[in-house]
Amino acid sequence: MIRRIHYISLFFSVCLGASGASVSASTPGDDSGTNQPVLGQVRDGNHLKLDYARTLSPNDVITVNVYQEEDLTTKTIIDKNGMVMLPLLGQIKIIGLTVAQATERIQHLYNKDYLVNPQVNLIVEHFAERRFSVLGQVQHPGNFDFPQNESVNLLEAIAISGGYTRLGAPSKVDVRRIENGSPKIYRLDADQMSKDSKQAPFEILPDDIITVGERTF
Repeated sequence: MIRRIHYISLFFSVCLGASGASVSASTPGDDSGTNQPVLGQVRDGNHLKLDYARTLSPNDVITVNVYQEEDLTTKTIIDKNGMVMLPLLGQIKIIGLTVAQATERIQHLYNKDYLVNPQVNLIVEHFAERRFSVLGQVQHPGNFDFPQNESVNLLEAIAISGGYTRLGAPSKVDVRRIENGSPKIYRLDADQMSKDSKQAPFEILPDDIITVGERTF
């Protein structure tokens, strides 16, 4: 029920107010947030597990539940633009958000204009297939799948492809990806990355093409 009024809470608030007590309450239209917990879950076989790191991408299949609002339950696929269509809210963009961040965003939007303290649960039913390519001077060039529910950085991707050949040049690694519809090439020094433990890892994204260059003698 949209904009439910909690009569019991209102009754006690009036009583306490009459006795001079100070009460802190969320009022309809207050978009500062909700006290309900944010639940971001991933289906793993027949089980659900919390996931606060994995980001959402096109073709992921998700289910959105709102506690005690069965008519708002939606199972949908994230489209190529990272959008999903949800009841009351219309189209919202969740691509690139973690499961928890997307859950919080949806919860905030429902709380802002439609519901009082909604409890939203977003479940990832199935992640889209995610692959990357490693070419050039590696032992087993080709296409590789991301491990389920895990991220892959540059050094891990090279290791998955079998590591460098005898001619491989770790200091000459290119990563090609599409950003905002245009190709972009990152020129990286994987040798330096492996030696500097303080350097942040370079995260690989779906459809990235990694090319390891050749040594010059």
